[in-house]
Amino acid sequence: MDDRTVTTPQQLADDPGLSDWRHLAGTLQARFRTGSFARGAALVAAVAEVADELDHHPDVDLRYSHVTVVTRSHDVGALTRRDVALAVRVSALAADAGHPACPHEPAVLEIGLDAVDLPAVRAFWQAVLGYDDVDGALVDPAGRLSPLWFQQMDPPRTERGRFHLDLTVPPEMVEKRISAALAAGGRLVTDAFAPSWWVLADPEGNEVCLCTWQARDERGAHDPALRG
Repeated sequence: MDDRTVTTPQQLADDPGLSDWRHLAGTLQARFRTGSFARGAALVAAVAEVADELDHHPDVDLRYSHVTVVTRSHDVGALTRRDVALAVRVSALAADAGHPACPHEPAVLEIGLDAVDLPAVRAFWQAVLGYDDVDGALVDPAGRLSPLWFQQMDPPRTERGRFHLDLTVPPEMVEKRISAALAAGGRLVTDAFAPSWWVLADPEGNEVCLCTWQARDERGAHDPALRG
């Protein structure tokens, strides 16, 4: 099989070799608890050797107590068999070193902004943030800060905010997050587009979409009309 063959989110979820990993916003992510900076650095070094061997290099975030690995085949613009092969090898390295996976912890935060004059609004935010324009969305060139994307809006509104957060989490975490948000005083705006996303609002109406990879092929991306 060509190692550039694209894998679907469902194939990734069904793969027993990827139990440490979660599909989040077009990436495959895993976090391993290392317990110390030195042990984490050793794991990063081992990952780097495997990445060079496979000629496929992930993004790696080293913290005092854990290491997060994020992979995606950027030349294809999707997840491929290369990402699966790398993920399996990284999991083996972590297991051999005694670093447990924390599959429920990784998440991806994006910011959406509804606007009437998209080019003008996008130009302002690109200038003030110093981001790159990637297919109409603004992306931190260092890959550290949350991306900002835009939705076309009809005439301006005043009854609700234009900014909202998109938080992509593992599917098994959604109900727990919703319950916690409701218990904290929030409200469910709509679950009409579940399991792709649920829209929640805080007591003052500021919104967040809790997103998963599920049913994305059928539902597609966010649409302001769908958000109500």
